[in-house]
Amino acid sequence: MTMNLKRSSGILMPISSLPSQYGIGTLGEAAFRFADFLKSAGQTCWQLLPLGPTGYGDSPYSSFSAYAGNPYFIDLGCLCRDGLLEMGDIDGVDWGNDPRNVDYGKIYARRWEVLRKAFRAGWPRDRQAVLAFAEENGRWLPDYALFMALKQHFGMRPWTYWADKDIRTRHPESMARYQALLEDDMRFFTYLQFLFFRQWHTLREYAGSRGIRLIGDLPMYVAPDSADVWAEPENFLLDEQNLPREVSGVPPDRFSADGQLWGNPIYDWQRMREDGYSWWIRRIAGSKRLYDILRIDHFRGLESYWSVPYGAKTSKAGRWVKGPGMDFVRIIRDWFAGVPIIAEDLGLMTPEVGQLMAESGFPGMKVLAFAFGDGEASGYLPHNYGHNCVCYVGTHDNETIIQWRDTADRRDVAFARRYLAIHDDEGFNWGVIRGGMSSVADLFVVQMQDCLGLGGEARMNIPGTETGNWRWRLLPGEADDVLAAKLYEYTKMYGRCE
Repeated sequence: MTMNLKRSSGILMPISSLPSQYGIGTLGEAAFRFADFLKSAGQTCWQLLPLGPTGYGDSPYSSFSAYAGNPYFIDLGCLCRDGLLEMGDIDGVDWGNDPRNVDYGKIYARRWEVLRKAFRAGWPRDRQAVLAFAEENGRWLPDYALFMALKQHFGMRPWTYWADKDIRTRHPESMARYQALLEDDMRFFTYLQFLFFRQWHTLREYAGSRGIRLIGDLPMYVAPDSADVWAEPENFLLDEQNLPREVSGVPPDRFSADGQLWGNPIYDWQRMREDGYSWWIRRIAGSKRLYDILRIDHFRGLESYWSVPYGAKTSKAGRWVKGPGMDFVRIIRDWFAGVPIIAEDLGLMTPEVGQLMAESGFPGMKVLAFAFGDGEASGYLPHNYGHNCVCYVGTHDNETIIQWRDTADRRDVAFARRYLAIHDDEGFNWGVIRGGMSSVADLFVVQMQDCLGLGGEARMNIPGTETGNWRWRLLPGEADDVLAAKLYEYTKMYGRCE
């Protein structure tokens, strides 16, 4: 099985990074214009980061739900045009004064009040449509709406710290009591999902009409403070208080002496196997509704995963545990036979992980930012590629390529210049883009920051750090016709567009 994509290319650009008047990228006008930019640049893929609602740390990989959309992405201008808000409701609101970076504190402090106004105006009008939407999404939406209403009721604390232990364990009488008490708040969070998905599907249809396929990210784990864990604790290795017995991470490596302690609860893979991995089938089906192509994050965790005792201070205390392997992969591959799937196979590669990748048939990832430190034998160097892979300049977890040039070992940078025949007139970032474009990889993806030649100030995420990430934004006018023409020139030259 291969990805079933003809030779093509795309750009990695999160929704949060789009320009807007409202402090963070949205599903409004700028998203449609970015799809136009991709079309004019000869691109056929738009890769996104996860779209879910975020909590502390603002990471899209730590969401309150594996199914829900982030209310921050609901475009307020669209709500004005739809009669749900007036311009006076949003004009003059301080969403942050730096158009290059999201100020999540100000968004959190001000967005909810504005969205409440839209809810009060829209619920009476849209009630029947919302109820139909809620019924269509009945497997996850009621639990999510109650979960968010409860979080608000308990001061936004993680659900394991809610003052009422009966609702933590979903005691039936407690569930009924809070559903009645928080009915209006549940309607509010339900309505926001109605608005998000309505705007999302409009954008997706438009992107499709421009020949753009959306690549969505499926995180391997879900957040401990999520509706997913609270509503279905039986799918995770939890104790009698529904606290994790073990949590996720990665072991110490050359990048981190302590490794990374992610803290997500570990799946009860044995139980999941017994019911045919139905939880995963539902989850992937939910993602399939959003995207054309899926990227499974931390795919190597399906072969074996690093499991750390709950309460450990670092991931050093962890151990490797066998994952579900090909038994799981075969089921999702059969269920979603028509959905192209990319496997994020970065991290510690072993012969067992290599075998799983080969058996799955999924394309893996080749990151040029990793290519030049191990000499000619590096599997990330383009001359070592096969067709069935995706070549990246870098991912959201990497330095921008200009930052890499300025901070990497001088010998590695010199090797990159020789290998890719980069000359100063071309520009270092464009030399690397050319190297990826010209590779045999079926798909090539570049971050927008690398198209713009930006440095460390534009890095999206530093793994292992909890704050200060996920902030970078595109400025109005940066994705212009000149940049589109330059990208198109490279894309056409190397046969990645018609």
